[in-house]
Amino acid sequence: MPGLLSDALAWVVIATFAVGALSEDRNESLARYATAGAWVGFAVFWLQLVPHFAFVHKSYVEGILAVAAVPASLYAGYLLWNGRDSLYVLSRAVAAMGLIYLPFETIPAFSLLGVGVPAPRGVLMETVAAQTGFLVQSLGYQPEMIVGEQGYQNTFLFFDGAHRLTVAVVLACTGLGSIAIFAGLIAAVKAPLRRKLRAMAIAVPIIYALNLLRTTFITIAFGKQYMQWFVDEILFLFGSSDPYMVSFFISDRIISQVLAVVVLVGITYLVVRELPELLTVIEDVLFMLTGDEYDLESELGLGRSGA
Repeated sequence: MPGLLSDALAWVVIATFAVGALSEDRNESLARYATAGAWVGFAVFWLQLVPHFAFVHKSYVEGILAVAAVPASLYAGYLLWNGRDSLYVLSRAVAAMGLIYLPFETIPAFSLLGVGVPAPRGVLMETVAAQTGFLVQSLGYQPEMIVGEQGYQNTFLFFDGAHRLTVAVVLACTGLGSIAIFAGLIAAVKAPLRRKLRAMAIAVPIIYALNLLRTTFITIAFGKQYMQWFVDEILFLFGSSDPYMVSFFISDRIISQVLAVVVLVGITYLVVRELPELLTVIEDVLFMLTGDEYDLESELGLGRSGA
């Protein structure tokens, strides 16, 4: 996230979603006001992230998704306000996603009774970096692990001749975002705990393992400059003048992010087979995109079992 203002806005929005979720069975009027308002706040949140993704992060995939999220959030709030109560499920999911992700994003290191407590994000980034380093070395590469700009042991150092190349495992490289999405969705639906746990057991290990393969691929491709293809075109496309970044742009911003979308669709299919209640969320998203109602449970032949 770009900074403290964005972090504060995120917490306000997620807190408002949480108020709506907790009010559903107690105060229907408050739940509708709070949840619809939270969707408007969510639109503002994504709007202020567009420049960050598009011009700072230089990610076309994330930039386009952030732009699309603005009208989608406003439309979701409008539909819920006007009586589409099935959107409460998606709203609860957003609240749960935020409560899982934001502590890692926003809680800094601190001291408790004179003992230093590391930031959650630092622990996670260093863990993923260490596991990535193991895989990189297993494939025969020997980069040096150094302390990065954020003060964590999460950065790999390569040399291309005399030129230093560093690639860091940041929070976005840990798979936490995708895990939070599925955990939030699974937590939001009303289904037996046993099936929820089975769904989590499908999603989390797959996401984590594939993410380690992704970070390993990007680290090697960039560190060894294996993808110096269409240099002038890629630099123009991403608004950069550094030719050493071409392998990173191709391996991360193009190949990995496009494949990530495909993988998330596949994981969604596997999770839905275990937890068909999630089809409500997919049906709502399809309705917002097409204006048509869908009954995916019948079309896919998925029944809801009690256990």
